[in-house]
Order: sequence, then structure tokens, then C-alpha cells
Amino acid sequence: MEEIKKTASKKIKKNKKKTHPAVKALKIFGTLVLSFVLIVIITGSIFVTALTIYVLNFADSDDTVNLDKGVISSNISRFLYKNPDYDENDEDSQEYLLYYALKNQNKKVQWADLEDIPQYVQDAFVYTEDERFYSHDGVDFKRTFAAIIRTLTGMHQGGSTITQQTIKNVTGDNEAYGTAGVERKIREIFRAINVEKTYTKEDILQSYLNIISLNTWEHDIIGVQAAANFYFSKDVSELTLAEAAVLAGMTTSPANYNPYDNPERYKIRQKYCLDHMLENGAISDDEYEQALNEEITVTGDPDFSSATVYEDETKDQGPTSYFMDEAIEEAIDIIADKSGVDTSVAQTRLYNGGYTVYTTVDIDMQNKVEKEMQDASNFQNYYLDDDQLLSGFIAMDYEGNVLAVVGGRNEKTESRIWNNATDAQRSPGSCIKPVASYAPALEQDLMTWSTFFKDEPITIKEEGENVKWPVNYSETGDSENWSYNNYFTWQMLMKSLNTCPAQLIEQMTPAYSYNFLKEKLDFTTLTDSDVNYSPVTVGGLTNGTKLEELVGSYMIFGNGGKKYEVTYISRIEDAEGNVIYEKNEGYKQAISESTAYVMNKMMQTVITQQEGTGRYAKLNNTTVAGKTGTSSEWKDLSFVGCTPDYVSGVWIGYDEQKKIPTNEYQNIGAIWKNIFGDIAEAEENKDFEMPDTVVEAKYCTKTGKLAGNGCSSTATGYYKQTNVPEYCSGGH
Repeated sequence: MEEIKKTASKKIKKNKKKTHPAVKALKIFGTLVLSFVLIVIITGSIFVTALTIYVLNFADSDDTVNLDKGVISSNISRFLYKNPDYDENDEDSQEYLLYYALKNQNKKVQWADLEDIPQYVQDAFVYTEDERFYSHDGVDFKRTFAAIIRTLTGMHQGGSTITQQTIKNVTGDNEAYGTAGVERKIREIFRAINVEKTYTKEDILQSYLNIISLNTWEHDIIGVQAAANFYFSKDVSELTLAEAAVLAGMTTSPANYNPYDNPERYKIRQKYCLDHMLENGAISDDEYEQALNEEITVTGDPDFSSATVYEDETKDQGPTSYFMDEAIEEAIDIIADKSGVDTSVAQTRLYNGGYTVYTTVDIDMQNKVEKEMQDASNFQNYYLDDDQLLSGFIAMDYEGNVLAVVGGRNEKTESRIWNNATDAQRSPGSCIKPVASYAPALEQDLMTWSTFFKDEPITIKEEGENVKWPVNYSETGDSENWSYNNYFTWQMLMKSLNTCPAQLIEQMTPAYSYNFLKEKLDFTTLTDSDVNYSPVTVGGLTNGTKLEELVGSYMIFGNGGKKYEVTYISRIEDAEGNVIYEKNEGYKQAISESTAYVMNKMMQTVITQQEGTGRYAKLNNTTVAGKTGTSSEWKDLSFVGCTPDYVSGVWIGYDEQKKIPTNEYQNIGAIWKNIFGDIAEAEENKDFEMPDTVVEAKYCTKTGKLAGNGCSSTATGYYKQTNVPEYCSGGH
């Protein structure tokens, strides 16, 4: 049996053929090629599917473009402010132009109906820019694909039709590069198809001819009517064929091919236009020769007075004000949010979209504050040769509407520049105390007006060791000792002692205070490292805070505890008058009405008491509730003041964050008064109204309880109706 197995095994080995190495290599290569093909097919399928979904997302969107004359001709966006005595029911009461937003302040605009534009002028642009305009449905796919191929091979050729160009000019949506450029092109294609379904070819061509850019290096000339007037001092109806070809030939690069700047070069494009008109049968051979040989006389009208529709809106406005800077930025953000585009696209839309933006500015207040901020005597006791002190100021009403903002002390010479009131992030110092410790603690009934606190430190852990904190006993002192005296809550705030806020934060925890600032009062500059004692007790924030946000947080002390969004804009309308944005009148109830009023009364003592750190801000006829703030080593000084109608604040400091020489500069409260005092004294209301939820009562100065019959020393305090102290029994 064993012998039979051996014999069989030998036969099998003999029958086994060896595979040639070349065959093996071919098999391996074939397998690799097949695998690669399968990978390409699978990857391609995934890509095509994803691309299809991506494109269909645009196809499903209801993204329409309005080409109505009223919209197209209103491409200037206007920022308005109200007459202080504005009454919407009174025709004589009106809104005034604050600023008009133009991409170029020399922009010239004039409308012409299509029926007033000669056919040969229309043909000149059509056959130069889009030969198949009358036959395609908004997109010339043959030209589009050709442009893609030429772009891939390193050559540039535009593939946009007149319809697509019109859409781009109307919307300002012209991103050219990267993913945003691809998205824009897809969006533009579907918009073009939708526009062709909505409007006739004549409507589209009319819009195109009125918004096409035909500019010089210095003048942004918009539309054929404006161009005819500027270059040839003619109405568009009077243009010759030769002149029409000059204008149509400019479209690819107006600044390079216009006859005003380039008296020789423009002829190249003029001939290109006439060639295409001849090829398409729009003109005869004789007309071609005559136009080609016609002498062109360019007049040029730099002032352009005869072709300006908005004569009051083409003058040089100069640099924008600090308020306008902020209003423009906010408008861009709103348009970006509402349209789902990035801010660069939104900016283009704002400058060219014919929006009407209603601002919150009080123009008289803005002008007054600008003047006072430029007066050096408001900041120092005597003249300094090298006065480099920086400052910012902002004022708003109790619904968060900014009325005035100035971001520097010098006359503004540029638009949209750094603003110390809205951009700078500096330490608020003790200005943080009312909003970070006192208000939330009072809201939780951890104290009353007359609760006693001892001027002593708390014990905290630092690097594993127990240490006494805070070190300095007040924002104005340098001592490392504490008095260990008892003070009422209002006195602690009035003197700006650090120990009371530290004790309150210890009870609430730094995390609670941090979240209160962030969630209730909209502080945006906080970091995780600010969940600690120093940041929320004495304002030692990692990144500091913006004056705009600090002042905005104080509105809760003058409006019953409501926190509104800070804004520079109340409403935005598009060119058709549709409201695309209206300020949300909603608010967050940060603290109760009673807490807000008691805090207000305590902050009034900062101003009215002889030892109050803000005593230099006191006004003669108008109540002020406020708080001063000093950062470590006197690098920043701040003051926030609440008057019955306004909440406002000022900050001073150096760019390099060095110590402020206090012997040279007045008290920060005095600076606020110098800038804003006259405005505050002129406001309608003179005092804050006490709500029914607050009790005014006498308290015993020995115990802090409500004064009883046996109390010989008393003072007036203010208490939440829900947290009134018990009566003192005397015997002290």
C-alpha cells in the first residue's frame, strides 16, 4: 500500500508544470491594474454622487435676484439717523442721511431705459460679451466648458454670460478663488437659470447696460448712460457706432481699455467689437469701415455733474466716524448672517446693494463727545509736550442702543480703524465688582444694604499653600495690611475695598461669577483661566474686557435688571424696502428689578460720599450711579456711570500698558464728567424711579438691622422687599 502511494505522488509531481516568471508578473500587474481601475471607479462614483448632492443643494435653494429698475438704480446703501424730534406720523419730522456706503466715493450712476438705447449700442455689448445671449437660457454651457478647459491648460477665458454678469454685479457675489469661488459659480448658474425664467431678455439686457462698470483709473463710471456722458459728453441715444464699440470694447478691463486713460490702446478692443458685430450680421461692411475710421473725440468730465443722479451723495464724505465704523461692521455681519455668505461677500453687497440702514446714533451727542475727546484739557491738569495717553468713550440707552462712541482722542483721519472703545481689551479693575460680585450676591440674598463685612482677607490655595487674599486693601492704596474694621456693604462698594467682593465670591464660587458675566451679561473675552478669584473679584481678567461690553453690562442697574443686546443698528431694508433685519426687542432678566435698584442706590454713594472713589463725577442736577476701576500698577483707569437716561463709560491708558502718571491726569470720574457731564445734565430725567419692590427704611448703624425704638444712631437704607432685615432690639 505504501508503495502505491509513493508511485502516485511521483506521478503528481511529474504532471505539475512550473509557471513561467513572465506569466506571474503579468498576473500581478493585471491584478494591480484591475484594483486601480476599481478604486478609480469607486472613488469617482463617490465624488460624482457627492458633487451631485452638492450641486442639487444649490438647485433646490430659492435664490432669486431682483432686476427691477428701482432696485438696480438704488445701488447706493444709505445709513440714516433720526431727527431728535422724529415723529413717524409727522411729515415735517424726518430722518436724515448719516452716511452713504459706496465702494468708490467717486461712483457715477445714471439710468437709461432700453428703449432709449440705440439697437447698435445694445448689439455692440451683446456681440462683444455674449454672442449667444438671445439663444441660451442664462448659461452658455459650450462657452463655460471651453473656459474650464482653457483654465486647466493655463489660459484664462471668461465663461460668464450677460445674465451671469448682471447677477454678479447686482448681488456683489464675486468670489473667484477656492471653494468659495466654486460655490459662487454654481450659485450663479442656478440664479441665471431662475432669472431667465422670471425676466425677458430685454429686462436682463437693460439691467446689464445700466450696471456694467466702464470706469477710469480715478472714476467708477457705472452704466452706458453715465459712460456716454463722461467720455463723449453725449446722451446714450446720441452715440455713434464707433463710440458704442469703444464702450463695449472696454468691458473686459475698463481701466486698461478706456479712451480717457489709454488713447491708443482702446482701439484694439474697439476693432474686436466691430469684428464681432460684422461676423454676426449686426452691421454692414460699409458701417464697419466707417466706424473703424471714425475719429474719436474723448471729452472726459472729471466732475461729472451732468450725469450724477445723487448729487448730494457723490461728494467726498471724508473718513467715517467711529460710530459709522461700528455701524458698517455690524451691517456687514447682519447681511452675512441673513444671506449665509462670508463677510467679504457681505461687504460687497452692502456697498452695492442699495440697502437702507437705520442707525441708533444721537448725532448731537456723537458730535459733542468727539469734540470733548479731542480737548486735551479734559484729560490733564496742565499742558504736556508728549501726551500719548489713549482713551475710549461710549454711551448708550437702557435698551442697548449705542448713541455715541469715540475710539480715540485725536481727529479721525481714516475710515474703519482701531477703536479703543470696541476693540481694545483692557483690565476693568474694580469696575468689575458691581457686575461680578455685588449684583449676583445681592440677587441671592447673601447681603443687604446694611450687612456688616469685616475688612479682612479670605484664605485661598495657591500652589498647594494657604495664602491670604487679596493683598491690597483698596484700589487706591498700596498697603499690604487690612484694617479689620467692620463696614456696611454700601461702604465696601463706596470705598472700593477688595475684601468684601472676595468674601462674596468665596460664597458664590468664582465659577458662578464667571458664568454670570458670560451667560447673563454677554462678556465675550473671558477664558477658562478667568474662573479664579483675581479675575472676577478685582478685574484681573486674562484678556481684559472691551469698554463696550463693560458699559453694556451696567445697563441692568438703570432698567430693572434687563440685559439687552448692544447695537448700532435698529433696522435694515433692502433696495425694495423689504425689512431684512430689525433689532430684537427681547432681553435677558439678569437680575431682579429690586436688586437692580438697590445696586443703583449703593453705586450712587460712590459718587455722593466724600470717601467715594467716583466723587469727582458728581453732577449738580442729575443723579449719577457709577464705579471707578483701576488695574494693577495703574495701567488702566475706567469709569462707568449710570444716569436716568444713559449708561456711559470712559477708559484711559497707554498702548504699551505702562503706569499712568496720576499727578498729571485728573481723576477718572472727572474725565467722564468733562466729556459727558453737560450731556447728562441736559437729559430729560433727573433721578431714577424707585420700584414698589424696594423698601426705603432706617437702619441701626450699630447692628445693620432695621432701626428700633431704642436705636439712637440711624441712617437710611434700601432693601429688597423680599429680604428686609429684622428690627434691632436695642441694648447696644
